[in-house]
Amino acid sequence: MPAPPRLLLPDSPALVAGPGRATLLTPDGELLVLEGAEIANTLALHPPPILVHAPATARRLDIPPFLDSYDLLELFAFALPARLAAPTPRGLAAALGLTPPHEDADAAALLPEIATRLLRALAETRATAAGADAAAMAAQLGATIRWGWADSVLAALGAPDAKPDRNAFRPWRRLPEWEDDAPPPPPASFGVSATEARQRLAEILGEGAEQRPSQADYASAAAMAFAPREAEGEPRLVLAEAGTGTGKTLGYIAPASLWAERNGAPVWLSTYTRNLQRQLDQELARLYPDPEERRARVVLRKGRENYLCLLNLEEVQGQMTLKESVLPLALASRWATHTREGDILGGDFPGWMMELFGPALIGQLADRRGECIRSACTHYKKCFVEHSIRRARHARLVVANHALVMVQAALGGGEDGKPLRYVFDEGHHIFDAADGAFSAAITGFETAELRRWLLGAEGGRSRAKGLSRRIEDLAGEADELLGPMQAALHAAQGLPGPGWQSRLAEGTGGANPTEAFLAAARAQVLARAPEDDGQYGLEADIHPLNPGVEEAAQELNRALSALEDPLKDLCRALQARIDQAPEELEASDRIRLETAIRGLERRALMPLAAWRGMVKEIGNEPEPGTRPRLVDWFELTRREARDVDAGMRRHWLDPTIPFATQLAGPAHGLLITSATLRDRAPNADEDAAWRAAEARTGAQHMAMPAIRAAVPSPFDYPAQTRAFVVTDVDKSRTEQVGNAMKALFQASGGGGLGLFTAIRRLREVARQIAPPLQAEGIPLYAQHMDAMDNSTLVDVFRAEEDSCLLGTDAMRDGVDVPGRSLRLLVYERVPWPRPTILHRERRIHLSGGNPKGYDDAEARHRLRQGFGRLIRRTDDKGVFVLLDPRAPSRLLAGLPVPARRVTLKEAVAETEAFLRGE
Repeated sequence: MPAPPRLLLPDSPALVAGPGRATLLTPDGELLVLEGAEIANTLALHPPPILVHAPATARRLDIPPFLDSYDLLELFAFALPARLAAPTPRGLAAALGLTPPHEDADAAALLPEIATRLLRALAETRATAAGADAAAMAAQLGATIRWGWADSVLAALGAPDAKPDRNAFRPWRRLPEWEDDAPPPPPASFGVSATEARQRLAEILGEGAEQRPSQADYASAAAMAFAPREAEGEPRLVLAEAGTGTGKTLGYIAPASLWAERNGAPVWLSTYTRNLQRQLDQELARLYPDPEERRARVVLRKGRENYLCLLNLEEVQGQMTLKESVLPLALASRWATHTREGDILGGDFPGWMMELFGPALIGQLADRRGECIRSACTHYKKCFVEHSIRRARHARLVVANHALVMVQAALGGGEDGKPLRYVFDEGHHIFDAADGAFSAAITGFETAELRRWLLGAEGGRSRAKGLSRRIEDLAGEADELLGPMQAALHAAQGLPGPGWQSRLAEGTGGANPTEAFLAAARAQVLARAPEDDGQYGLEADIHPLNPGVEEAAQELNRALSALEDPLKDLCRALQARIDQAPEELEASDRIRLETAIRGLERRALMPLAAWRGMVKEIGNEPEPGTRPRLVDWFELTRREARDVDAGMRRHWLDPTIPFATQLAGPAHGLLITSATLRDRAPNADEDAAWRAAEARTGAQHMAMPAIRAAVPSPFDYPAQTRAFVVTDVDKSRTEQVGNAMKALFQASGGGGLGLFTAIRRLREVARQIAPPLQAEGIPLYAQHMDAMDNSTLVDVFRAEEDSCLLGTDAMRDGVDVPGRSLRLLVYERVPWPRPTILHRERRIHLSGGNPKGYDDAEARHRLRQGFGRLIRRTDDKGVFVLLDPRAPSRLLAGLPVPARRVTLKEAVAETEAFLRGE
């Protein structure tokens, strides 16, 4: 039996950054509390400290960045790759099963124990191939960048003399290859009864679980979406509103999993955000506790841009000359051999890696739109995306997001084909998700991206190879391929070239037909848009047209046609190669040909057709008073008051129409569910509330009426919540809003979520209130300021019970933070819909003659969604505050408790008293 490893810890102090002070625990047990200038002076007298999150620690202590430190986040990512933890001492402690510390002194004392736990986890791998790779990588890190943890890692692995080996940075050596299976047989069509759904739910919950009759009732209703379809184009459609706390996730997993097992086809479970996908996947551990079985039965599907690209990783490693890039690439390589799905955004890749090492390097590792060369890639057989596509065909449950599901429907099925059964959780977002997927935009960014895809890199650091490099070995010397390809590449010169943004911002566009059109659109926007600060963008109606715009559009149409025609010829020639001599083609060559055709169609021909359809109609002015099917407008995009893009956008007036015809109609069954499907307008009857839900979800466009079901929340909101509208804060003065939010956060002692309708105001308030909150021991985190993705920010907020978080819409929807970590929700103002041209047209034509009611419904819905974040368990308590004295009472009718109008002083006092239980 091998001797136990010798754990070697650095002879360094443990450092924790507190509110305006540092807590330092020296190796000999002396505890120092430092403030002001003595922080940097004392640290200079000691070896590099053991800490958590070196950049954040330096910022909080207002000292220069650490040149050397023993960051436990680095050790965590190395020792436990593909494990998630909030990047704080409490977060690491919770992830390792240690008692989370409450005081800074306790946290400092715990840091060496965290290091010990992580090194022990490494020691358990020392006799494995993974352990040998870890030793070689640690030796390489020690030799090249003198990584602080290298000696400790090598000692734990029992390999102090391990040789450096760059092969340890090549994870594809250890990754399995996917293999194609026979196509799955056609699914059966057996339904799931209400009784069977209840029985499956009981099995998932297990003996002794809390009895929630409403959850079983919900599962019964959800089962109706899994009945056999009786006529083509008439799916079984269930709209189910389940109040917060019902347990709807397991309620629909019960019938969905039973249907998938019984019929041999996957059910797609779609939710709104990547964060919610992760939460849903975690819930599925109740159904499949064994990780291996869960991997076989459950697949997460996201867009390609969410996954690690092994070719990108290899190419970035080939340029690994900077010291600061070596460690993040090593940690990414470690993660790649342990990840379950390979999704680098919102999956099991630590979101705080971007904050530790900067987003630029990590961002290069993800797949970039249109760059994938598919079967021509040396890592194609090990590609994470290809693995997930193939696993999804044989899974029982596929966890997706609305954006992917909608985009694949817009593409006619996408890479995953057309599922038969869907569950749309957070179903109130169907309208918005469909609005994004079934829209088109002819902008500088979109057209320049197509040029890059066709011509490849024209300077810069992009590895884009262009069309000729993608299919050069397929084309060979064949004139039928080379001719149209060369014609297309020549025509691509009509798209925006390098430097187009500078020319646009300077008003000197016109170097080619696309840039001339963008310049004409920009000029019309500047002439017509209302005067405002223009920080984030301006819009203008297309009609009446400015002089010269129609001519620029016609010239652009001719240029796009000159590009579209040879690309169509190229597709036909590639298809002819498949059709004329299929017996002479190797399987790999056929795949490459089919991939090339699909790429041309989806990446080039589909957008070109949409763009031509848009610019051809610019001269056709609509009849006044008619209801449009599509809404077009010109747009000028700005960042910090600088023009960065311009162009024309087209959206469906009602995007649930293409959702219903292209996705819902061909399906056999859909469950659309949410806690807030219906609009709780004052004095509205139940039927009106359901009709609003049917309009929002596209059910009104379906051939078969939807089955309606509603299950109330089990929570006692009058006892568990308070709601206030503050009457003496001027919402137009950001300083007043910030002071009010600070006072409320102080009253709650943290656990506050502040929601904003504008990023600029969020940033201003964050800068204003962070220092005083920090001085009282209340850390403040902020979306759009902290370099972490939303999932990681929520993880930190959840782990740090007395922290506060500022965010926008993404933090309002689907954030699940039970317990004291979220006990106060503050809206800076009524979340009215943004007044855009698109909103104006929908307000006119989709409001049923009640435009004000249309706006009210949107704001009321957002307030209800926010309120729903507060109470997630029966023992939760929470306070809702709206800092907008002009908020109409009719908007508050949808809240589960009456909202009282009080002064800020009263709101602060009552918040403090209620949360303390007084």
